[in-house]
Amino acid sequence: MTFAIRTENLVKRFGSTVALDDVGVEVPEGAIYALVGPNGAGKTTLIKLLMNIFRPSTGSATVLGLDSRRVASSFLSQIGYVSENQEAPDWMRVGEMLRYYRNFYSDWDRELETQLVRQFDLPLDRKLKNLSRGMRMKAAFASSLAYRPRLIVLDEPLSGLDPLVRDELIVGLLDRAPETTVFLSSHDLAEIEGFSSHVGFLEKGRLLFQEEMASLTARFREVTVTLNGSATAPLGVPASWLQVEAADSVVRFVHTNYSEDESAAEMAGFFPAARDIRADAMRLREIFLAIAKSNRGVGQSEINTRPSLEVRA
Repeated sequence: MTFAIRTENLVKRFGSTVALDDVGVEVPEGAIYALVGPNGAGKTTLIKLLMNIFRPSTGSATVLGLDSRRVASSFLSQIGYVSENQEAPDWMRVGEMLRYYRNFYSDWDRELETQLVRQFDLPLDRKLKNLSRGMRMKAAFASSLAYRPRLIVLDEPLSGLDPLVRDELIVGLLDRAPETTVFLSSHDLAEIEGFSSHVGFLEKGRLLFQEEMASLTARFREVTVTLNGSATAPLGVPASWLQVEAADSVVRFVHTNYSEDESAAEMAGFFPAARDIRADAMRLREIFLAIAKSNRGVGQSEINTRPSLEVRA
């Protein structure tokens, strides 16, 4: 498999503060990879390392096959970058900004530019400083997509936007998906759940896990077992069962490696007298909370849920 972004044992320290700790991100070419985590998790630090704004303390990172420490202006024509706090030439009109940026990119596509202006309903004759935040983000997206970059890096680009504007920007990204790789950071799980192909969860500078979105959501289930009498949490449960709790006549847990036939037989073996066993699909936020809570509860040991799921304390 070819990776558009790959980091190995990546560490970034600022004095005594460890911002990134042994991070190993793998973004396949053609993926829409969402790096999620709370504010302060290290997402922006990682992006700045990839863009060669910061240098790693130890470890390595490659971007489109190039060592991130060699990323320079000549290489940035292959990368589109949009940040939540991105600076723009506020005194310019939108049309002037697009004309100005054309000079820096030999692959700038005027036809695509026109399409993006129309798609985002950009007012070419208005100054950037007079635009709403949503319209400014649309202008930033248009100027970063018009030269057809191989990689699009987005740092919290959708945060705080009107839902309609957010949807328009997502559609613009999806239109480019067949020809590029998208790597975006976000602290809002709901905004990335519907369109990302891969997801990684960063917390306190550590990558708790990364996986294809379809695989992740397919194998996590919230299980509710209803018994005829009083329930007690069973002993010796599989490592793939997290947060096993019992109350009244009900046992609840999160199954992290669920499959219709095998799991049904497995659970029937543990609960032969069960009146009902229900396995419900989980939203991304619920999955992340289950992993994070279990991770904190095991101290320095790893949660053995499945080989492709990397969870570190």
